Amino acid sequence: MSPPLDPSSPLPAEFEAWLDWLATQRRASPLTLKAYRAGLHALLRLADGRPVVELEVQDIRRFVARLHGEGQQGRSIARHLSSWRGLYRWLIRHHGARANPVLGVRPPKSPSTLPRVLSPEQANALLDPQAESLLEVRDVAIFELCYSSGLRVAELAGLDVDGGLDLAAGMVIVAGKRQRQRSVPVGSKAVAALAAWLAVRGRLAREGERALFVTRSGGRLSTGGIASRLGHRARLLGLGVHVHPHMLRHSFASHLLQSSGDLRAVQELLGHASIRSTQVYTHLDFQHLAKVYDAAHPRARK
Repeated sequence: MSPPLDPSSPLPAEFEAWLDWLATQRRASPLTLKAYRAGLHALLRLADGRPVVELEVQDIRRFVARLHGEGQQGRSIARHLSSWRGLYRWLIRHHGARANPVLGVRPPKSPSTLPRVLSPEQANALLDPQAESLLEVRDVAIFELCYSSGLRVAELAGLDVDGGLDLAAGMVIVAGKRQRQRSVPVGSKAVAALAAWLAVRGRLAREGERALFVTRSGGRLSTGGIASRLGHRARLLGLGVHVHPHMLRHSFASHLLQSSGDLRAVQELLGHASIRSTQVYTHLDFQHLAKVYDAAHPRARK
């Protein structure tokens, strides 16, 4: 087996041109670009020196089998195939490639898993305790906003102090995937937590720093920093589960759907381009109803 390529090493010029086009013209998110770059490195490793324009559909199928044999799951392989498919479309359009050998190749199926969510009681246990330090004031504001408005972690990290957030109106405007903007309500507890943070933010932020959420050294707090602080708070409070920012987003969607039953509204608030992405929460809602049924129905109780 050929050794894995360094994911930070440069790619061929035509590969880099395609990624640059995705970033500038399609406004692909940094996470998408990172995943696609990893997929292109995997393609080069598997091609083992053969020019990618010479690869055929049987080669791509063999590559998929190898990735699966190496232990990669269906979702990961599907992301690789998506990057390869897009690359070949670019090569056909701009570099004279004759065919797209990835068309029709499917990844192995992954077991269906539902997103993990906090219960409302767990969410309250995470958010209710009072902040005891400057950093905790910031953290509570971040986590309240994430749970209140269902924001992605990249959307949280990307917020600026002078744009997007309107506490008086109880609204936040964020740029989601492909820079699609959406307005989301901010609940009263999140508004209060954000106001408390804004009152002390100047004690940490560097002069001229635009980021709403800053580190102890005054620069913009990263997505990894947000995830680390959330995990730390969950452990400190003894929640007994690994909590990450997307779990707060899942919990927002699930709890809102349980209360309202309005799938379209949840879709709009989450910023999903397709209703299919939102429909997973109907399964979570059914699980909740099934538990209520099992506990309450006289012929279901054990």
